[in-house]
Amino acid sequence: MSFDLETAANPKGLRRVAIDPVSRVEGHGKVTLLLDDANVVQQARLHIVEFRGFEKFIEGRPYWEVPVMVQRLCGICPVSHHLAACKAFDRVLGAMPVPASADRVRRLMHYGQMLQSHALHFFHLSSPDLLFGFDSAVAQRNIVGVAQAHPEIARKGILLRKFGQEIIRVTSGKRVHGTGAVPGGVNKLVTVLERDTLKAELPQMLAWAQDSVDIAKHLHAQNPALYNAFGSFRSNLMSIVRTDGAMDLYDGVLRVRDDHGKILADGVADQNYLDLIEEEVRSWSYMKFPHLKSLGRELGWYRVGPLARVQNCDFIPSPRAEDERQAFVAWGKGDLVNGSLAYHWARMIELLHAVEVIGELLDDPALLSGDMVSTGVRGAHGVGIIEAPRGTLIHDYEVGDDDLVTRCNLIVSTTHNNQAMNEAVRSVAREHLSGHELTEGLLNHIEVAIRAYDPCLSCATHALGQMPLDVTLLGADGTQLDRVQKTSGGGLSRQDV
Repeated sequence: MSFDLETAANPKGLRRVAIDPVSRVEGHGKVTLLLDDANVVQQARLHIVEFRGFEKFIEGRPYWEVPVMVQRLCGICPVSHHLAACKAFDRVLGAMPVPASADRVRRLMHYGQMLQSHALHFFHLSSPDLLFGFDSAVAQRNIVGVAQAHPEIARKGILLRKFGQEIIRVTSGKRVHGTGAVPGGVNKLVTVLERDTLKAELPQMLAWAQDSVDIAKHLHAQNPALYNAFGSFRSNLMSIVRTDGAMDLYDGVLRVRDDHGKILADGVADQNYLDLIEEEVRSWSYMKFPHLKSLGRELGWYRVGPLARVQNCDFIPSPRAEDERQAFVAWGKGDLVNGSLAYHWARMIELLHAVEVIGELLDDPALLSGDMVSTGVRGAHGVGIIEAPRGTLIHDYEVGDDDLVTRCNLIVSTTHNNQAMNEAVRSVAREHLSGHELTEGLLNHIEVAIRAYDPCLSCATHALGQMPLDVTLLGADGTQLDRVQKTSGGGLSRQDV
């Protein structure tokens, strides 16, 4: 684990190549490469160039507005932010635990979210690369191309996502930006008709979910050299697990493994996450870089998300997904599976698990009747942690006596994976681009590595009070006429031209 290729030793005179924007991801980012005269990569960086500042937007708002507001961070994973915020404010209200009915409705909402998001990413965003090849024709490398060449695969992906979206509508009131969860519980339960309608589709969804895992496994089996080596590097792993070590995507305690699979930290309560991790800011990105306090900046970064979760838990508490997890672990032959493309296989195992859990929840009578809200002794601080589709999501709030939020800290899944995505970019640049004449297909290899992490870049963009600005004025012939820089401290500097 290193920071090789983050900063070129002598950047002057190097050729700059930019991938801007990175395509088929949520949000806006770019990659810059610096190459020498022999096309050897000397520097590779993933830049997050959006700035949204949701942590500041939340301050001064009544706490009960926040679970709806934070969904606007993202149109792909709004449920994750909705529920993480509600879990944090459950603590503020002392509403712990929430009633059984509220817990079941929230879990159903969340696993519906996992299903729809994983289906969207694998089938719509990543399958064109995986099915046609990383350097296939650009006109074919999209979901329309998949629908034409592999209509059954595209159909399964679309309908799996549709089923997940329908679960979200039933539990939260809308398919996007619903309001079903509230601090302390939920505001609606599931009706018998809604439950029975969903149950009728379950057998088909389960079969298609199994097919999805089989597709991912087949891709690995037909080209193991590529899938094992592409964007492969060692890293620490972090996720929440159930207290017995089982995978739990809704609630649990934090666990961290090192890059060889040894447990470094276990049973860390969500309220104590700051004992485990800290963040830093780097000048070239609006996304922060978290790391483990105990290991420091250079050794303490880690991966989250499906690849981490499938290997961090002791078992998956649903039979089909656990069988598939065992096959995934066996692929590593006694070591961790480190290739970035393995995220897709792990993601499909979680998709299968989500369908199995949805089936169990639809059989639970607590979905249909029971108390919806808990109350308790009011506090001033609460943390909510959930496993979002892309990885561990942390919402941390302080609330004043007037019910207004006084502080907000969000560490989203993509932020946790920031260093790992940069390492994936550098690994691919080093192995596939260095020394070659760059083509669109080769540059797409970089994007493939980023897409494996399913980044939600708009969720992850906020900084610690730093907003540098760089304005360059060019003449009609492209000559630089003027350049003014505003530093993070607010001062202005002019570069001589």
